[in-house]
Amino acid sequence: MEHDLIVVGGGLIGASFARAARGSRVALVDPAAPASSEQARVPEDLDSRIYALSPGSVAFLEQIKAWQEIAPERKCAVRSMRVRGDDAAACLEFDAYDAGVPELAWIVEERELRRALWQALATQDAFVHFAGSACTSLEADADAVHLALADGRRISARLVVGADGARSFVRGAARIEVSERSYAQSAVVANFSCARPHFNIAFQWFQGGPVLALLPLSGERVSMVWSTGEAQAAQLMAASPKELAHRVEQATGSELGALELITPARVFPLHCVSATRCVAPRVALIGDAAHVIHPLAGQGANLGFQDARVLAEVVAGAGTLRDIGELRLLRRYERSRREAVLAMRATVNGLFELFGAESGALRRLRNIGLNLTGSLPVLRNVLARRALA
Repeated sequence: MEHDLIVVGGGLIGASFARAARGSRVALVDPAAPASSEQARVPEDLDSRIYALSPGSVAFLEQIKAWQEIAPERKCAVRSMRVRGDDAAACLEFDAYDAGVPELAWIVEERELRRALWQALATQDAFVHFAGSACTSLEADADAVHLALADGRRISARLVVGADGARSFVRGAARIEVSERSYAQSAVVANFSCARPHFNIAFQWFQGGPVLALLPLSGERVSMVWSTGEAQAAQLMAASPKELAHRVEQATGSELGALELITPARVFPLHCVSATRCVAPRVALIGDAAHVIHPLAGQGANLGFQDARVLAEVVAGAGTLRDIGELRLLRRYERSRREAVLAMRATVNGLFELFGAESGALRRLRNIGLNLTGSLPVLRNVLARRALA
């Protein structure tokens, strides 16, 4: 057998797992990418899609020698977070110093992360990249899993890892059921220059349904993620650059002064996806193939990176004598991730429902809750540390 494992999906989570599994013979099938994608030069202008990475995710990226490939000026530390409710007086603040850590998170562009991961993979032994060819069939038997590609090639391994997103081919081929619902919102993302310094503070406003975040970037720049109803998202996308900046200034109370749009806005529909299982015989799911949550907590990518880390540890722990596609072994990964994923999904969906409720009593309750939590340093620090994993 020419490969030990096959990864389907060359995005951030699939590439990070492929890198973490070094020591195994890894094939990565990336239907969306041309063969030269891993060598593409990152433009100087900012990518409008960014991620807030927890210290746990950064530690994982350091371990696989990818974090070191990102230039210091393309990543920004978050040292404080300020959360406001739909009552202007309701505020909750997290501080890295109070939590006993250097930073709460790091803000990084998606394509910088992708470039760093592929630069690390370029030096990896026993790594093969199958680019630009879709998967057409997946068959598992007692000894191996066999994958057919649209260009006629067939590849086999002990294990296939589905990192191919919310519409996962691997998940469907393995007949793993999935529940899905729309949040009836879209996320509008864009980057702005700001007149006032952000002081490495991440800002978030709950607006009675919509959630607006401004995340610090290097220099006097911020990245906006505005999760809102589809009608308002369409209005934001139709606005001129000057009008969009003005609307964000108004919604944030001019917290950072005058804003100027520096990257075109993009929009992404939001939905919740939950696979009933994340393993099957010779199949494991990671990242969005297993779970998709609302971006209000900024934890989707972090859950995916921790999936990749844990599955790589399980595979490495199997040694050379045990079959890494064995279902009993893969269930170790599933058990290890179940609690963290369920807890984060419940937290995010609970916040989404609570802050989207129109009841006057619930409005008062959620704003009192923000103020109460902010006045209890121990509880505030417990919540901050949970987000650092």
